Amino acid sequence: MWNDLRTDVLDGMVARSIMITGGGGDQIHAYTAVPDGNGPFGGVVITHHAPGWDEFIREMARRLAQHGFITIAPNLFERFGHGTPDDVAARARGEGGVSDASVIADAEASMNWIKAQPTSNGKVGVIGPCSGGRHALLVGSSLPGINAVVDLWGGNVVVPPERLTEKQPVAVVDLTPNLTAPLLGIFGNEDTGPSPDQVNQHEAVLQQYGKTYMFHRYDGAGHGIFYYHMPTYRQQQAMDGWNKVLDWFTPYLA
Repeated sequence: MWNDLRTDVLDGMVARSIMITGGGGDQIHAYTAVPDGNGPFGGVVITHHAPGWDEFIREMARRLAQHGFITIAPNLFERFGHGTPDDVAARARGEGGVSDASVIADAEASMNWIKAQPTSNGKVGVIGPCSGGRHALLVGSSLPGINAVVDLWGGNVVVPPERLTEKQPVAVVDLTPNLTAPLLGIFGNEDTGPSPDQVNQHEAVLQQYGKTYMFHRYDGAGHGIFYYHMPTYRQQQAMDGWNKVLDWFTPYLA
């Protein structure tokens, strides 16, 4: 739980950017945060949001490591070049975004990196906000070896056929039969992407296939509940949501 750390514990982490071999054999950057100690620790892959591989995502990695998870956030926009997160994200938007196949491949490489760490217990979850929430669910529905999924207000999970593209050829909700990991969803009832109706549709499909899931919906909140650097931030809902994330990952990745 948040702020449940003892004051007499000598703990820490190693956090840094590294290079890993991603999808297609490409060398990509990844931000890692690894707790001190012998472990064994569960691991978490962060699929970053549309604003890119930014400072918020790095802080998210450190927060998860602070709570005992080996964490890695791959730069899913690596192929769009380098610069500030805003510049790279703009190029990514201009080129139609990152493909689902590329996200899955880079997430698989990140999962394998976690499992190769000497303090890993072999269990890995995936989490992402915004478009990264969709990507987290995509990864959890596509890769064997994922033990838990957290979708933070991921949009475009439920989409009609006419909105599918070459880079996003499948509605993620249609991959529900393949989802084997338990799913946590955090949503704002004032959001429009996903809207409450889209969340309802997703939930109905999860129930149809008998999946293990838990959705939390917050009144007075829209998109980007955790984004302390934006007007969308909702303090009480965010802190409650973070506790729910940690509560979800702990039993499934312990």
